[in-house]
Amino acid sequence: MNKRWTNYLGLVLVAALWGANFGVSRKAMETFDPILFAFLRFGLAVPFFFLFVRMREGSVGIPWRAALQLAGIGLVGVTALEIAVMYSIKYTTLANASLLNVAPWPIFAALFAPLFLREKITSRLLWGGAAAIAGVSFVILGGADGFSLSSEHLIGDLLAFGVSVIGGLYNVVCMPLMARYSALRISAWFILFGAAFMFPFTLGSWSKVDWTGLSASHYSAIGYNVLICTVFSFVVWNACMYRVGAARSNFFRYVVPASAVAAGYLFFGETVSGWQLAGTVLMAAGLIWISLERAKPAPHPKGQPEISG
Repeated sequence: MNKRWTNYLGLVLVAALWGANFGVSRKAMETFDPILFAFLRFGLAVPFFFLFVRMREGSVGIPWRAALQLAGIGLVGVTALEIAVMYSIKYTTLANASLLNVAPWPIFAALFAPLFLREKITSRLLWGGAAAIAGVSFVILGGADGFSLSSEHLIGDLLAFGVSVIGGLYNVVCMPLMARYSALRISAWFILFGAAFMFPFTLGSWSKVDWTGLSASHYSAIGYNVLICTVFSFVVWNACMYRVGAARSNFFRYVVPASAVAAGYLFFGETVSGWQLAGTVLMAAGLIWISLERAKPAPHPKGQPEISG
């Protein structure tokens, strides 16, 4: 398979896995505090990341300057981002949170990319992105909750919008480091720092969990979050993003809400409206249109993992 299409398929697969995780995590949230569950996801992933880095590359170290950069990325892109996501969901409607968390993210990534990476914003990217934005809006707003402009949701709405700004910036600032180190090594270190900074926020939650009463479904949810949604997904996403470009890659995040709707339909019996189906088709058309543009390939750094189809 053409490697360019393999990278796009990798982005779609990861976004679909992240979307399905809304359904997987919903049940777990009945037992775990949201921030504690997020910490378990990233904290338990750290040993796997470093084991794989050691096995694949023979060492795990990075220079102090890179470590400081990755500490900042971990603090912003993991700790702050995950906590903001959790509280945005708490203080606004699910529809508002979904739309404001997801829709503006690629726009900010596209705006930041020329400043940090010299990536060009092409007409194809603009038209395809506009179609994808319209499609994902139909997917989210076509649900039962709809979108609310109530002032009581202002704090949650601002947090959700802030997630998009932070997320777009954090994706872009990772790219220069991936010219020197593999996506696997970069992911291992910024997730280590992110989990470490998140730990203090969990101190009051551990004693509230009935650890002896956890069922197989709880362990399955943790395993899916750790191995599939974090270890596998972060490495594949970062490797594909490096090759495709930050601006193009982030529009594929629009697959997340469509996948979440599908998971709700399959596992929770939620209904899917005609607007959501139409939005999925429009979103897919926009992403395919973006994918058809041949971008200049990024240089391949030593140790960068290959994603084969």
